[in-house]
Amino acid sequence: MIALSLVFGVMAVIPIGGADMPVVISLLNSYSGLAACAAGFAVNNNILIVAGALVGASGIILTQIMCKAMNRSLANVLFSGFGSGKVETTKVEGEIKPISVEDAFYVLEAATTVAIIPGYGMAVAQAQHVVKELAVLLEKNGAEVSFGIHPVAGRMPGHMNVLLAEADVPYDQLLEMDEINPRMEQVDVAIVIGANDVVNPAARENEGSPIYGMPVINVDQARTVFVLKRSMASGFAGIENPLFYKDNTRMLFGDAKESIAGLVREFA
Repeated sequence: MIALSLVFGVMAVIPIGGADMPVVISLLNSYSGLAACAAGFAVNNNILIVAGALVGASGIILTQIMCKAMNRSLANVLFSGFGSGKVETTKVEGEIKPISVEDAFYVLEAATTVAIIPGYGMAVAQAQHVVKELAVLLEKNGAEVSFGIHPVAGRMPGHMNVLLAEADVPYDQLLEMDEINPRMEQVDVAIVIGANDVVNPAARENEGSPIYGMPVINVDQARTVFVLKRSMASGFAGIENPLFYKDNTRMLFGDAKESIAGLVREFA
């Protein structure tokens, strides 16, 4: 049984790659709950049965939420990983336009509406508290600040919500993807903090893209876009992001926490 379990586990995840991995991790969490529940029946332990059932149910609910957010079925995720059936048919063209913290400050100082789009990079840098400081300073400067939350930003649904709640960001400033997308054309500055695939316009524009059809936050429609990244490395799906090359996009390279802290110091 142990050998069969190992073989099943390896064979189940070998075909999975790219941005599908968080979905599979959530599914494996669900499997662990089901295993605990079965063990509870085997040893006649009601607590183990209830706990396992809760973990299993929550895991499969999270998996369904993530699949819906990616506009894909669970079967498609499990049996046709990103890039196995599609390849990108267009080459990203354009020029990267870096910006300094000082220049970014001048743009933000004149902005009246600012949308902050957090991603996994914010979690890695533990930048949620300094992001809250920047939001407060922007509001004191007269700007309307909102946060756009994609359902699969980070590694689990609700990952960004938890981080921002930890930093005491008001809940009414957190807007889901469907709420913030209609407002994006009126946004003066969109600040993308460590997000990649969930803001990739190729999901709308490029039928040859592996993520084509996946709902994304349309940050490219904002008047100006600041993208905070350490480098030009691709995101979890391993594909190029045309957003970085758009005329209204400026790249603010460096650690997200340090970059945001630099903006805070400029405002202070």
